[in-house]
Formats: sequence, structure tokens, C-alpha cells
Amino acid sequence: MVSAPLDVLVVNYNTANLLQPMFEALRQPESASPARYLVVDNASGDNSLERLAAVCPEALLLANADNVGFGRANNQLVEHLQGKYALLLNTDAFVAPDTLQKTLDYMEAHPDCGVLGVKLVGREGDLQPSCRYFPTPLNVFLSRTGLERFFPMVKRVDDMAWDHASVRECDWVPGCYYLIRREVIDQVGLFDPRYFLYYEEVDHCKRVKQAGWKVVYYPHTTVVHIGGESAKSIVELNAVSRQIPRLQIESELLYFRKHHGLPGLAFHMSLVSLGDLILALKALLKGRGRAAIAACWQHTRVTWALLRDTKLATQPTR
Repeated sequence: MVSAPLDVLVVNYNTANLLQPMFEALRQPESASPARYLVVDNASGDNSLERLAAVCPEALLLANADNVGFGRANNQLVEHLQGKYALLLNTDAFVAPDTLQKTLDYMEAHPDCGVLGVKLVGREGDLQPSCRYFPTPLNVFLSRTGLERFFPMVKRVDDMAWDHASVRECDWVPGCYYLIRREVIDQVGLFDPRYFLYYEEVDHCKRVKQAGWKVVYYPHTTVVHIGGESAKSIVELNAVSRQIPRLQIESELLYFRKHHGLPGLAFHMSLVSLGDLILALKALLKGRGRAAIAACWQHTRVTWALLRDTKLATQPTR
């Protein structure tokens, strides 16, 4: 049994009802590893601050006057880190009794592992994407249009066609359970503050791997992840991805400009327009009505507007 010093970083936004079960899961007797709790509240409009004081009075608590976003809020906690490892945990992610100990044991036994993720499941035990490939303009286009089955040689962002029962190195793991070696944070930093929401961990894993560390999917413990609990308090979520479409589009643009350059961004924009045209034609042929066709046009319009507002994806809008 390893008892490596661990800092648990939590960013809360309007999820007061989840705080008690989330912290109770962390404190199960089987979770033998000592942990410090560091929490940022992003100007919640519910009674989150009162709940935090009652549920976890020992936590280091920072209360923001405004919602600064997920990545920036986590960055605020870096200067307060003391442990060998930092765990970024969503308030809607509930660890199993053995999760902390098993993942810390793995990190201790594999010093080349910089970031570790685990098997994620939904409320009903349904497997969620947990071990992912980096997004590219092409694989995003193929996924949106449903054409990926015609291009099996292109790696999907979410390849679910394997048993998920073995440890494997991957490109990136979701940020709802994101265990990082402190040495990695000291070397490459934490999140790029330009991402208000989404793509923070994608970009971070990209930099971690470029620095020579491994990103690993570890399947021998399970975390229940509800998903979208903070985001849905802002605006209606996309019914399929449970994400805020505008913020997701903006972060995607920033990511492609940063890691694929201006040519890659131009390629992405052309594929966005082509993809929405294909989806509109599908909607027309299948008789889905004007609303479905209008949604395709709206996606194109918002994407091009954000390209302008971000000055060709070089700066965030908020």
C-alpha cells in the first residue's frame, strides 16, 4: 500500500447538491491515501459555499467573484500544491473505494507516467469514452458527418471498439478524473488559460506527451461520472454531447490554431462548412424538417462568427 501525498483539486460551479456524495466517496475507509482538498468556487449562484463549509471545512477554499472557467480556476490552485501528485476531480465524478489507492500505486510503480485516467461509467454503468485520441480537423469532420466508417484508417477521437480491460497508453484522458504527477506540473504547467471550458485536458496532454511523459488509461478501478452538471446551469446543453455548443466550438478553434497552425485551421473551417452541408442534405432527404436544416446553418454561422471574434483563433472571447 502506497500513501503518496495527494492534493485533490475541485472546481465547483452550482453543484451544491453533489458536494456531499462526492466528498463522501473520497473519504471511504478503503481510500487509505492521505489527501488535502483544494477547492475553487466559480461564483456559484446556489448555496455551494455554505455546503462546502459544512461538508469539507478542512478544504482550502478560494471563492471567485466571477466564473473564470474550468482551466483558470484549476490554475489558481497550483501555487498551493504540496503533494507529489495532484488529482483534478469533477464534482459530478464519484470514485470507487479503491480508486485513489490503485491509481497512486500505479503512478508510484511507473515513474514515466505523467497523467493517469480511469474507466468512466455513467449512472447506469454504461461505459463512457475514457481513453482517447487527439482530435484533428479530419477525424472531427468524419465523426460529425457519420462518414468515419468509410475511413477506418483514420483514428477516431473515441474508439470504443475494444474491451477497455487493459492498461494502455493513449493520447489524452478526460479531466473529470485526472491524476497528474507534480513534477509534470512543475515542468509544463497546468492548463492554457485561453480555454474557458473544454479542450483544456486535450491541450495539456498534448504538451505532457511532447515533454516525454506518458498518458495512461488505467481500467482496474471505476469512477461514476454524471457529466454536464455545471454546464447545464448556464445554458441548454447539446442533446448528444451534453456540452455547451458555443464554448466547445471556440475551444476547438483555439486548439486547432495552436496545434495545427493557420493551414490546419483553414482546413478545419472548410470541413465545418462541408460537414454542415452534408448534414443539412441528410436532414432534407430524411424529412427531418426545417429545424434540423436550420441547425446546420446555425452551426456554420456560429463557427465563422467565433473565428472572427477570436481573431482567427488566437485569443478567447472571455
